[in-house]
Amino acid sequence: MQSNLVIFPNPGAAKNSTQIEERTITKYDHDRAEEQFIELLAMEDLDKKLDANPAIASEFEQSLSMAIGAAYGNDRSDEQAHRFLQRILYRINRLKLFWYDDLQHYTNERSLYLYSCRDQIEAAWQQWELAQIDVAALQQLDVKQALIERASADLNPPLSESSRYIREEMPEAGYRHLLAIGSFDGLVEGSRLCYVLGGAANEVQCTLVRVLLEEYGNGRLSRKHSTFFAQMLAEFGMNTEPEGYFDLVPWEVLACANHNFLTTDRKRYFLRYSGALTYFEVAGPAAYKNYLAAAQRLELSEAAMGYWELHIREDERHGRWMLDDVALSLAERYPNDAWELLLGYDQEKLMGDRAAGAVVRSIREAE
Repeated sequence: MQSNLVIFPNPGAAKNSTQIEERTITKYDHDRAEEQFIELLAMEDLDKKLDANPAIASEFEQSLSMAIGAAYGNDRSDEQAHRFLQRILYRINRLKLFWYDDLQHYTNERSLYLYSCRDQIEAAWQQWELAQIDVAALQQLDVKQALIERASADLNPPLSESSRYIREEMPEAGYRHLLAIGSFDGLVEGSRLCYVLGGAANEVQCTLVRVLLEEYGNGRLSRKHSTFFAQMLAEFGMNTEPEGYFDLVPWEVLACANHNFLTTDRKRYFLRYSGALTYFEVAGPAAYKNYLAAAQRLELSEAAMGYWELHIREDERHGRWMLDDVALSLAERYPNDAWELLLGYDQEKLMGDRAAGAVVRSIREAE
């Protein structure tokens, strides 16, 4: 089923222009470098082997350095470089989660070399992301009022061109393509939230626990949100394994996941993450209504759309919790740093809109 969702470009078309030919070569180089990195990931005692023979990683490191320059060092970013870097970063970040697979896959989970690769990518990438936000302006706002106004506007936003396409034009094959890309997050939904739940007990912490518990079906696999997503995939005979459609995922979607890993892993970014999760829960129902409308227009079964219906109900509640009991409470608790809630909120919106546009482009290309 997976192969039916993708239409690969004709290799012969690369000969039509020098620009296309160069882009094809670049993608090949990135793919080769990623394969080398996967070999490093699986290498027993990676750090010790690199200490003895640094040359085994030299070709990958050269590709990494060139990609960082191409993605973040130029006015016009290289899309293939973005894809390569976000895929490498995700392969490192995913080691923070347990996938119930071969235990040997985690042999290098605390590798200092992997940490250094992650930090090298994140340093350049985060600087590039922050440059797209007017941080100084955020620091001058009344944070609580700004959060309330943002949440009110994002609860029922006007339909964008992409939203109209999904609602009114996207064919069933496009819906399957949407599910394939969506499964990247949908099948492990809420997993990264667990990183911010430990620590001193308070109302904010308890609200976040309530959100996580509902994402996990209050401990019942049959009610876990990922189970509903798997049911949608199964209805079309699609792959229900996590990361089953990893190669379809646009870099913009990977960037959202990697940003989430960063802000949950570093407690200094707790306010940014809380602001981001507030936007995600507030704005989620509007997006899910688009997907539900598409499924209803296509006259699909209840099983093929059940995840959206569940999320529309629960995320409307989660959005109120996140705004009232988390974001506004944190703004009072940390008045000098409260603007970071707005930074997280605005970044999540910016990156989410960018990812949504990339998903629609991918669907259109697959048609």
